Amino acid sequence: MTAAPVAGRRPRVMGVVNVTPDSFSDGGRLASVEAALAHALALDAAGADILDVGGESTRPGAEPVSASAEIDRTLPLITALRPLTRRRLSIDTCKPEVAKAAVTAGADIWNDVTALAAPGAPDLAARLGCDVVLMHMQGEPRTMQAAPRYDDVLAEVAAFLEARAAVALAAGVARERIWLDPGIGFGKTLEHNLALLAGLPALVALGYPILLGASRKRFIAAIGPGGRDPGDRLGGSVAAALAGARAGVAAVRVHDVAETVQALEVQAAILAAEGVSPAR
Repeated sequence: MTAAPVAGRRPRVMGVVNVTPDSFSDGGRLASVEAALAHALALDAAGADILDVGGESTRPGAEPVSASAEIDRTLPLITALRPLTRRRLSIDTCKPEVAKAAVTAGADIWNDVTALAAPGAPDLAARLGCDVVLMHMQGEPRTMQAAPRYDDVLAEVAAFLEARAAVALAAGVARERIWLDPGIGFGKTLEHNLALLAGLPALVALGYPILLGASRKRFIAAIGPGGRDPGDRLGGSVAAALAGARAGVAAVRVHDVAETVQALEVQAAILAAEGVSPAR
């Protein structure tokens, strides 16, 4: 993996596959394995490079679920999906037992919104040998949007991510397996989110691949007209993905794969014609 794309290349696109009844964007829509599998394969066909399977909502105010419930939701899909796609599969979980079950079933990436904070998580990640995404979140989903505060959000998020990467490295996770995610919308106000998006080049400069997850987030509705419903935030989601690409992020996590891939490909082609890198 490289931290910044070269001229003419775009970030990888991670497509969201939520098998949760209460996700902020599409909760309950993929309740059956058949529906979730069809959706995942459609994202594959649309150009997703990674398919991110999640069985627990992390929307503001979300209540936690048990590991067994999360495994029951995600494992049948990963097991069914693995032989049908060559795309990388990601498990979106903060629970080591869920990550272990998913990686054993064929997942390649552990996407953890708590940055391997659970007891034993760093050691397990090292043993599994999978890629890990370490995300920043202030608080927890139930409380994270209750008046989040920072003195310098960019500096504090960067310091947190570097510290969590150091923990993973000390546990034996290979450096090339570590991704960082600033956690747009996770314990951040509109101003915090915008500061992080504007400061993406500084995060890329940390030297790890950056995953940007801004798709359909609530801050989009606070900026532009419309967008009260998450499904009506496509324009803002694509704008954020393009900004991430220009900054040099390694991947963008999105709901609308086809539209995002098209926008990123066009931007990459324009920049290639100009002879410049997206991360100039």
